[in-house]
Amino acid sequence: MLATQSGVEVRQELLARLHQARLQTDKLFDQVKPEFLYERPIPERHRIVFYVGHVEAFDWNLLRERILRRSTFHSELDNLFAFGIDPVDGGLPSDQPSDWPSLAEVHEYVGQVRRAIDGGLTGATRSERSAEEESSPSQLLNVAIEHRLMHAETLAYMLHQLPHNNKVRKPRLTDLVVPPVTPGMVEIPSGMATLGLSRCQTAMFGWDNEYEAHTTAVPAFSIDQYEVTNREYLQFMNAGGYENRALWNDADWTWKTRQNISHPVFWRRANGDWHYRTMFEDVPLPLDWPVYVSHAEAGAYARWAGKELPTEAQWHRAAYGTPEGHERQYPWGAEAPNPRLGNFDFERWDPTPVGAFPEGQSAFGVADLIGNGWEWTVTPFGPFSGFEPFSFYPGYSANFFDGQHYVMKGGSTRTAACMLRRSFRNWFQPHYQYVYAGFRCVRK
Repeated sequence: MLATQSGVEVRQELLARLHQARLQTDKLFDQVKPEFLYERPIPERHRIVFYVGHVEAFDWNLLRERILRRSTFHSELDNLFAFGIDPVDGGLPSDQPSDWPSLAEVHEYVGQVRRAIDGGLTGATRSERSAEEESSPSQLLNVAIEHRLMHAETLAYMLHQLPHNNKVRKPRLTDLVVPPVTPGMVEIPSGMATLGLSRCQTAMFGWDNEYEAHTTAVPAFSIDQYEVTNREYLQFMNAGGYENRALWNDADWTWKTRQNISHPVFWRRANGDWHYRTMFEDVPLPLDWPVYVSHAEAGAYARWAGKELPTEAQWHRAAYGTPEGHERQYPWGAEAPNPRLGNFDFERWDPTPVGAFPEGQSAFGVADLIGNGWEWTVTPFGPFSGFEPFSFYPGYSANFFDGQHYVMKGGSTRTAACMLRRSFRNWFQPHYQYVYAGFRCVRK
């Protein structure tokens, strides 16, 4: 696409996408009553006010010298809002609300940054680039857009944990009426799986960890047709899954025990019954929704079921492979993501029942691979052969090639459509419960 468009057309398209991404983050901050913007709903993360400034500071710090040729007007805030926090076991932040600027100061900074970026980008051209092709304006703007859209999702994780009365309540969409599905497994024949992007695909944006494209042989296996549901996970819990030491590795058992973890973080016990914490209210546990859990909890369930979590390559084979041997762009084919094919791209706040989008199935008949919840794999997040870090953002991926993060694939209800591409890789630490992530199991 970019190769056939003029510089002006590319600039206009990317500016429109940036403005649309801003609307998504603005909507999220507007969901929080102003007096609660200094709260910290997730202990490992910054206070909400940090992110109000961060998404702007990131754009400004990325684009200011490389494209806009502008000097800073508030270096202290540029630095203060520069970096987020990866969730870690221990070492929690200890700052106080009084340590942060006032909302008036933050909003003034946001306004200045946006005016400077918009004015500067209007005059920038695609030919204005550094010596490195990856630092072209189109590449940098794609980074800014997708970074913001990632926060539009991870901010939802934070706001989900904020007490309901601290938020501006939105009505829930009508629940989809879906006939109950019967859990089962689908046989996936041996074949090839292509992971990653080729650098020859110049029209396609990708993060550094998506390169280089490579093909790997995947032996035959079986995979759950649907993500594990709350109903199935409740059976695991009722069978004593959280108390059975044999189902947990040492690190996961230590975490579970120290943190007194006994159920998914989205579940609540009330009057002897389980309820589910949606974004704006608690509802009786929706048994047919996919369960959202940490990697540690997903792994324990898989062992209890006599199965395993899939590898990244197995997930790709089930999602994009075909009986004929070729691979698809999306599980359903080449059609662009739309609400008929899955629960994604900010359409809903909450999950839908598994099996709600039969037109989105893969060629092998595996359902809900895109949207409705990221899916944990057993693959540690690491570089593909040929990996090269972005010179302008060297730590984006490389800082997490530590064996302590696991690849997730697919997408959630709050994942932007542009990040539903086949090569996109998400990752989190195994003890982080707040992400909209479920799982399905495999058997070799």
